[in-house]
Amino acid sequence: MPAPYSKRPSGRTPRRTDNPISSSRTARTSPFSRTRTQRTDVAPRTSRSGRALPPESISTKKPTRAVRHAASAAKAKLEQENNANPEYPMRINKYLTQKGYATRKAADTLIDRRRVFINNKRAVLGDKVSESDVVEVRLDKRDPAQKLVYFAYNKPRGVITHSPQGDEESDIRENIPEVVGQFNVFPVGRLDKDSHGLIILTNDGRVTDRLLSPTREHEKEYIVRTKSKLRDSFKTNMEAGVFIEGYQTKPAKVNLINDTMFSIRLTEGKKHQIRRMVVALFNEVSDLQRTRVLNIELGKLKTGEYRAIEGDELQVFLKSLGL
Repeated sequence: MPAPYSKRPSGRTPRRTDNPISSSRTARTSPFSRTRTQRTDVAPRTSRSGRALPPESISTKKPTRAVRHAASAAKAKLEQENNANPEYPMRINKYLTQKGYATRKAADTLIDRRRVFINNKRAVLGDKVSESDVVEVRLDKRDPAQKLVYFAYNKPRGVITHSPQGDEESDIRENIPEVVGQFNVFPVGRLDKDSHGLIILTNDGRVTDRLLSPTREHEKEYIVRTKSKLRDSFKTNMEAGVFIEGYQTKPAKVNLINDTMFSIRLTEGKKHQIRRMVVALFNEVSDLQRTRVLNIELGKLKTGEYRAIEGDELQVFLKSLGL
């Protein structure tokens, strides 16, 4: 059996020869290296002339902030171009959505209620329209459910805005049956089960896409309380944008209220965005309240209560949505 150490005549400290990572060359190619790793799951690369090329490498470094912002801007521009240059023929519900009349789900409801016509012929689900077709939505003004209404609602903590799971979860529509039953309203957007505050209720399907589309930057404001004291760099990092799970958030406006509380104004609404941003900056959210959507403010509205949005407040709100 060979000795575990090799003897050297120089008198230096013996060196192990059975250690698989003893050499510097092996250490440089270690799978734990964070610089560049060689791809082994693809065929060898060759040029057009058949000459062998060096294998591709994958950089594990994160893209720079400028690159992330450029990619986000390119994606938004592509979405705008797709909406500006739609491909025909297209399904009738998609057509109504792109024209800003209703969401696809709301459009399906209108079609089911026999309110949509294509070239003076009643539309059915699945119908397609061409660019030259004439599409009409005919509403019965005598039907009270067709009256467009808008409400500001102070959602309590623990209430689900969409698709509650099981009997233990409370649906937002169960808390305001008199409004839902009379006007068939629905919540615009989501607010986490553990969050509370302002959410807009309406039966106007046009509002959903115009308020929630990622290509439209509408401002929303929140007040957030954290479990631990905020770091000195917290405000600067939050305002600049935070890298969360492969996405760079857009710049935001932050106002520090005290050591564990701040307000933030966002122009986007990714899932659990604020909570994930706070976690990325080494803290956790203990309370989150939405206080404003565009010009609609929560004000002194008590938890579980609602009020009608009307008059000048409604006109400013609809104008900001282009309605």
